[in-house]
Amino acid sequence: MARIGVISVSDGRDHVHARNAEFIRSKQDTLVAALRSAGHEVSVGSELVATNTQATSVARRVAASDVDVTVLYYAVWAFPHFTMLAADATRSPLVLVASTDPTEPGLVGMLAAGGALDQIGRQHTRAWGAPDDAELVERIGVRAVAASVASSLRGSTFGRFGGRPMGMNTAVANTDQWQRLFGIDVEEIDQYELVLRAEKADAAEARKGREWFEQHAAGVHYDGKKLTPELLERQLRSYLAIRDIIAERELDFSGIKAQPELTENFATMDITEALLNDPYDWNGPKPPHICATETDMDGALTMRLMNHVSGTPALFADVRHYHADRDIWDLCNSGQHATWFAARSDDPAENLSRVHLYPEVFFFPAGGASVQHIAAPGRMTLGRLTRRDGRYRLQLMLGDFESYDEATNEELVRQSTPEWPHAFARLDAPGEVFLSKFGSNHIHAVPGDHRATLRAVAEQLDVELDEWTRER
Repeated sequence: MARIGVISVSDGRDHVHARNAEFIRSKQDTLVAALRSAGHEVSVGSELVATNTQATSVARRVAASDVDVTVLYYAVWAFPHFTMLAADATRSPLVLVASTDPTEPGLVGMLAAGGALDQIGRQHTRAWGAPDDAELVERIGVRAVAASVASSLRGSTFGRFGGRPMGMNTAVANTDQWQRLFGIDVEEIDQYELVLRAEKADAAEARKGREWFEQHAAGVHYDGKKLTPELLERQLRSYLAIRDIIAERELDFSGIKAQPELTENFATMDITEALLNDPYDWNGPKPPHICATETDMDGALTMRLMNHVSGTPALFADVRHYHADRDIWDLCNSGQHATWFAARSDDPAENLSRVHLYPEVFFFPAGGASVQHIAAPGRMTLGRLTRRDGRYRLQLMLGDFESYDEATNEELVRQSTPEWPHAFARLDAPGEVFLSKFGSNHIHAVPGDHRATLRAVAEQLDVELDEWTRER
């Protein structure tokens, strides 16, 4: 949930304000109670704003409580310049909310204030309805959560392990642009640091992790060459190593290049990346640490936003194949899908019971385990931050993950790479549109329909929205 400031704006004439004050407080109290019932923290203005000095002082006090959004509430006609002064005293996003009680001209007050803000270019959102109307409360909540997500980027640090992978331009972002637009710093870390730390990592902990997989996974398919207990423990020591680096350098999210240096000379990072993104490991629950393979910066940024909006791990996948005969997409990458997606259960054992660790395929001579499963079915929000001519856009769509009978699943995975994880997705985007316009080979997803919040996040980050829908 989010922190919401509520400031009620009134009429500047003393006798009119005196008449209206009790009415305004009644409406404000109902709105505040509804927002709190929805789980939000609410900071209420200490006074009703009926003078110039109150407009500034009340807004400053609310802003000092570090709210995500400020609601300027209009239960009656309100002098518009009070809104201008209050808006100048806070930097948080503004939501102008009007009561629709016909006995007082709250809508008039909101429109006059909104028009004045338009004239100076101050961005804001408008909403209206009864103060306890569920739709109104939800709309305010969406804006507040979006503002919280957008502001959470500022002051964060991305750990970039290695450089551009295999000439993949879409995986590399301009660090100056990230700092300017999102307030994110990028810490460059050589992959050799990961190798050195992995060699010194706790062998007993790595063995404990290997035994955890052997106990709970559907299968750990050792072949004596590409996947051995020693190679699996090397991957788990890599996880322990990067976890220590994350803690030491206070990284908020990260990406690992892996290909080709690590995948040809050390081990794949599939286990490391899957466990970082998971909400658990063999020692119990933990927060997911968003990590993108192939040091995909915009991919990691998308996943971080999706994770904050949904509260769940975020998927990273290649757009591997379009089964035109079924109108489904095979979203498949070299094993980094968080194991949580196998069943999306709070119980790791339930997820792992559907996960196989297979020897890596010919692409990766160093070997190690790939994390194979089929993503559990359900409604999903999918998309990615991409760039067109240097400007960011959020390409967004709804879809469904699907799973079929065992024979059909087996037939589909064998058409691409059966050792890797798969998410079979039916997208609310025509195949021709998607393939013609999607700006990356990587796509990301979280369970549920979070489009409204992500739309608001895009607006607050000044990112163009490129949303695709079709009749279901």
